[in-house]
Amino acid sequence: MLKKISFIFALLLGLVSPTYAATYSFQEITNNSPIDLASQLSVDVTSVSEGVLFTFNNAGPLDSSIADIYFSSGSFLSLPMIITDSGAGVAFSAGATPGDLPGGNPVGFAATAGFTADSDSPVAPNGVNPGEWVAIQFGLGAGQSFASITQALDTGTIRIGLHLQALSDGQSESYISTPIPEPEIYAMMGLGLGLMGFVARRRKQQGAA
Repeated sequence: MLKKISFIFALLLGLVSPTYAATYSFQEITNNSPIDLASQLSVDVTSVSEGVLFTFNNAGPLDSSIADIYFSSGSFLSLPMIITDSGAGVAFSAGATPGDLPGGNPVGFAATAGFTADSDSPVAPNGVNPGEWVAIQFGLGAGQSFASITQALDTGTIRIGLHLQALSDGQSESYISTPIPEPEIYAMMGLGLGLMGFVARRRKQQGAA
């Protein structure tokens, strides 16, 4: 959350570098195992010259492997999909099997065709295990910007699904990205606007000195 607040402050003040970034967490939507891995999952969303880069992290330490990745809205993004990874032990390709996030239907999650990926066989060893990452890059959809992508993620207009396998008890679980609660969005905007006013006053005082 502190990263998100810092990003919004910097964006409002025009102090960010040409590369913008935001980090999102995940929440569990299935209940196959008592093990909840949400705290060790995250996605860094970064603006790059060619579009938007999504870097999926499994911080560990609990056994697990991100085996499938699903995007719920392709209208904000454009293909082709470019996949990079953390090296030996991670290998992903476009197109997930199954085509829909397991357990996604009850919560209204529907993957967009073409905007899915999964780990190559053997699935669990080639997935994102603790300490590893995989990055997926897309272009921007027509009329879209990095700001519109993060806003859609904040509100849940875009959701990202993960299917994890190889839990220590042999089970698998599904997770979806967590939107920022609306009151927190307004609170951050208020803080940002207050900071802008403070900076404007300081500049005015310095100019009058």
